[in-house]
Amino acid sequence: MANIRTIDLNLLRVFDAIYRRRNVSQAAEELGLSQPSTSQALTRLRLILKDPLFERSGNGVRPTERARQMAQQIGLGLETLDYALRQGENFDPSRATDTVHLHLTDIGEARFLPVIMQQLEQLAPNMRVESKAWPLHSIVPALDAGELHFALGYIPTLEGCVKQTFLMDYYGLLMRNQHPFLSMMGNQQHIKTRLQELEFVAVHSHAVTLHILQSLQLEHRVRLRVSNFLALPDIVGPSDLVAIMPYDIAKGFSSERNCTVIDVGLPLRYFNVALHWSKRHEHKAMHSWFRNILLNLPLK
Repeated sequence: MANIRTIDLNLLRVFDAIYRRRNVSQAAEELGLSQPSTSQALTRLRLILKDPLFERSGNGVRPTERARQMAQQIGLGLETLDYALRQGENFDPSRATDTVHLHLTDIGEARFLPVIMQQLEQLAPNMRVESKAWPLHSIVPALDAGELHFALGYIPTLEGCVKQTFLMDYYGLLMRNQHPFLSMMGNQQHIKTRLQELEFVAVHSHAVTLHILQSLQLEHRVRLRVSNFLALPDIVGPSDLVAIMPYDIAKGFSSERNCTVIDVGLPLRYFNVALHWSKRHEHKAMHSWFRNILLNLPLK
């Protein structure tokens, strides 16, 4: 029977890399090995465990059920060993040159990156940040592989990683300061009726706002559809068009443009923005330091 005494730990490193990459060539590149050496190591592990572990699938491989059962514990075990060997490692942000990779949507970048970069300018002037919106199915594998350090946003279906609530927000209506609708704010019941008279800008990339419009039966009142939120202030400011968007983001827009944001009790309006990361890397000194920076951002 296979046990820790009979298995070369380097074979488990190979297994872990192939499992995360789903590709033998990419795993070999990550490990700094040749593809033949990586394939030979996998063959040795297959013989020891009496399981194929991975099967060909398209341009890569897919894990067997046995591999899936093993993967999380092996990954955590390797990370625990790595952490033990790095005990006492210091992280000096003033000298650090690391690049931190973030998953942020367009509105996340607009809301959080200015504050993040202000913090880094003061505390870690040589660190870099790369931000982009990752496809949902890629986020957890990228977090585990270390290609992505943190995912910040409203991602309620994301599972398989650690998450902590970052802030709670809700949806409101963004409109121009002199919009006729504002005179209706005294009567909540009247407001619900007058919503049917408004014309809306809908944002393709934010499904919840579309669901809110559907639940209010206001889809027919959508006059304009755009790809993201960033153009909304310039569209809404000089017109009578109205947009449903997160209140916290809209408040930032309204302070700079001819806009205001109001709460009219929209359905589905409350949501949590969370910070997500991989348990595999949370003990690393840089990761721990940057995570603390994110969780304590001085947001206004």
